[in-house]
Amino acid sequence: MSEGGFVNEAIYDVIFRRRDVRKEFNGEPIDPDVLGRILRAAHSAPSVGMSQPWDFTLVFDRDIRTSFRNHVVSEREIFNLSLPADRKEVFAGVKIEGILESSLGIAVSYNGSRGAPAVLGRHAIDDVGLYSVCLAIENLWLAATAEGIGVGWVSFYREEFLAGLLNMPEGIRPIAWLCVGPVSHFEEVPDLERLGWRARADLSGFVHLDTFDSSVGGDGRLNLQPTAFTSLPSVDEPTSLRKH
Repeated sequence: MSEGGFVNEAIYDVIFRRRDVRKEFNGEPIDPDVLGRILRAAHSAPSVGMSQPWDFTLVFDRDIRTSFRNHVVSEREIFNLSLPADRKEVFAGVKIEGILESSLGIAVSYNGSRGAPAVLGRHAIDDVGLYSVCLAIENLWLAATAEGIGVGWVSFYREEFLAGLLNMPEGIRPIAWLCVGPVSHFEEVPDLERLGWRARADLSGFVHLDTFDSSVGGDGRLNLQPTAFTSLPSVDEPTSLRKH
């Protein structure tokens, strides 16, 4: 609860309702106003030195999306061949993209020259420009979820292929292909957990106190237990504790 006793549960609801969507796209078009709001939310993300190093290429063209999907399918097979037999069995049930089922693809790219050469805050850690793009993606994803629009991040591709497919200039790096569109529903439990690929670990194992080699067990200054609106469903707890 924030100062003054007020907490806005809506933002927590969106965060915990967000899903990496694959099968649930219904193919309906996105209202232009909704798409504009989602992109404005992405463009409102914080960026190092106010460099705003992102671009958003909206891909509606069916032929381009089909070419990209064919490439993704081939990369899926490369990954599949690297797996042991038991993981192959699980992976067989995992859908990794909704490229043609979604309404459009949004290719998010990074322009490291924007604001250069003196990007405030990037002189010591060059990757903070890339982190800025990831923040824009998260903004987009949360805004889409709030609008009832699904987003699925596809990462089974070679950067040079996507850059060439979309005629990106030299020096522009593709960071994500996002499948975007209206959905029939959002799954309660994330796909990879529900399908048995990986389970979500308890937060306490990821929080350290003062130094990395410490733990927070028994420290009274924080409470890591889920509350009514910060609970994430799991395969062992199919109904959320969140308020609906």
